[in-house]
Amino acid sequence: MSTTMRLKRFGAKKRPYYRVVVQDSRLATSSKTIDEIGFYRPVEEKDQLVIDAEKAKAWIQKGVVVSPTVKELLNSQGITLSRKD
Repeated sequence: MSTTMRLKRFGAKKRPYYRVVVQDSRLATSSKTIDEIGFYRPVEEKDQLVIDAEKAKAWIQKGVVVSPTVKELLNSQGITLSRKD
């Protein structure tokens, strides 16, 4: 099973928020998730991005593929994407 770390959209029209999730890459983005790592609220002023760094690093160690958007969010939080730690 190939897994992907990506965003899952929630919220109302023009008020989106996203959960950072680990999910089977063959499923739709609104399908069942394996693990939820954090959330991203682009509209909010504070607490815009919260990610559990330990969970993210553990999944990266296991070989999960990270989407480009999530990669940027992880880099902004200072979480490295190296598989050797």
